[in-house]
Amino acid sequence: MRSTQIRTEPAVTVEQVRRLALSLPRTHEALVRDRIKFRVGKIVYLSFSRDEELMGFAFPKEERAALVASEPEKFLMPVPSDERFNWVRVRVDAVTPAEMREIVVEAWRMVVPKRVAAAYLQGTGPSVVSTAPVADAPTLDGLRAAARVFNGFSNVDAGWLRFLETTGPAADLSRAGHRAALLRWLNSWGCRIRYPREGEPDLLDSGLAEWWRNRAADLPSVSLAVLSDGEIDVLSRAYAELAALPVATGRAARSLGPTAAAKALYGLRPRAVMPWDAAIAVRLHGSRDGAAFGAHLRMGRAWARAVLQAAGTDEDTLPLLAGRPSVSLAKVLDEYLYVTITMASQE
Repeated sequence: MRSTQIRTEPAVTVEQVRRLALSLPRTHEALVRDRIKFRVGKIVYLSFSRDEELMGFAFPKEERAALVASEPEKFLMPVPSDERFNWVRVRVDAVTPAEMREIVVEAWRMVVPKRVAAAYLQGTGPSVVSTAPVADAPTLDGLRAAARVFNGFSNVDAGWLRFLETTGPAADLSRAGHRAALLRWLNSWGCRIRYPREGEPDLLDSGLAEWWRNRAADLPSVSLAVLSDGEIDVLSRAYAELAALPVATGRAARSLGPTAAAKALYGLRPRAVMPWDAAIAVRLHGSRDGAAFGAHLRMGRAWARAVLQAAGTDEDTLPLLAGRPSVSLAKVLDEYLYVTITMASQE
């Protein structure tokens, strides 16, 4: 892994957004009346206010009221002159870098051809990061450094703790309330999954219920370090099925997708599953399909065993030693990857 200096400040900057946006195919930057905008062709999909405290972004107008109502501390309706467009605004200082990345990529997806977005998201198009392999397990000091970054984010674990409180002692997707809690938590973690419009079938809710009926009994309940190859294969298939679940049909058709699927599986089996985002998946594995996710879990298993042996402790104690007692070792390792890959790619 290339050497990186871990940042301690969590604030999102215009420069971070610029680097990410300009890495997305067909994007160019414009300055219009002292406002920074990012376009594909003539279509604007990101636009900063003059003081750079707010960022407008492409978002389905049928869904924005629900988005703003769900997190009013983060999102605002567009100004009246923009209400006719697929547009909403976000307070830049209210989101984490991970959330901002999801916002930017999803806004870009709305304005490019599906084949262009698919090529980028599957890792076959231009990537924001190198695809050189990363094999060395992190040290405990490395995990602590990443933990300091995450602990600097505002309310970093609030959504997760609410999800645990709602679904305790364990998430059960046969219960409608638990499915709703999973969706709320995924959106709080930057996934931006659309809520169904009034009178529209809730495709994700019904899909999750059916998936759970077919998969719940097979999902392993052990921790990452002791997963067997067979259990990793089960999780890989479960991940691929989750990623393919439809969220919307018609002109705005989309599936749950690779990042949300990995996070959902982590939410259901937090001790066993090390999630990922697009940058991590492509950097480490060159793809985001089920086979790549299996490789990711095998790497996580090897890393977990190595760091536990070096620290001379167990999986329940190590997050405390790293400074992240609210999450599992699998998530501590994911946070290390986020800091050293996803955040580093934006510098």
